[in-house]
Amino acid sequence: MTAAAAVQRPFRVLGIQQIAIGGPDKARLRTLWVDMLGLQVTGNFRSERENVDEDICAIGSGPHAVEVDLMQPIDPAGKPEVHTTPLNHVGLWIDDLRAAVAWLEGQGVRFAPGGIRPGAAGHDICFLHPKANEAFPIAGEGVLIELVQAPPEVVAALGAVRN
Repeated sequence: MTAAAAVQRPFRVLGIQQIAIGGPDKARLRTLWVDMLGLQVTGNFRSERENVDEDICAIGSGPHAVEVDLMQPIDPAGKPEVHTTPLNHVGLWIDDLRAAVAWLEGQGVRFAPGGIRPGAAGHDICFLHPKANEAFPIAGEGVLIELVQAPPEVVAALGAVRN
């Protein structure tokens, strides 16, 4: 058993909640993901502060659904640049988000600004920063990672499997 496997965490990662794909024109993304692959558009989200206009799609249903966000910037020259990394971020279901954030910060994990807040799908979220720094030497190694508070039905459906 590795040292990491022996650590007792006050939370569990239950599964993939979402993947977010960015591009300069979400209509082109919809052509592949909706028209060709058959995903259903389940909602839309627009935020000037986050410089994003996105279609929220789904693979599967219920607690086993995986969200696929198709994102374009409201202002292509603005920040954040949701379209410059085609795979914008990966979202993970977490059974206890507040415990996860407290524990991970204590271990030296760097979080992106904004803290825990409501996300586009209505669940509390926060982001692990893609780049480490001197104060927080652990980060996503180039990948933005979203931690998403799993609702009770997802915890019940996915929480039975220990990881």
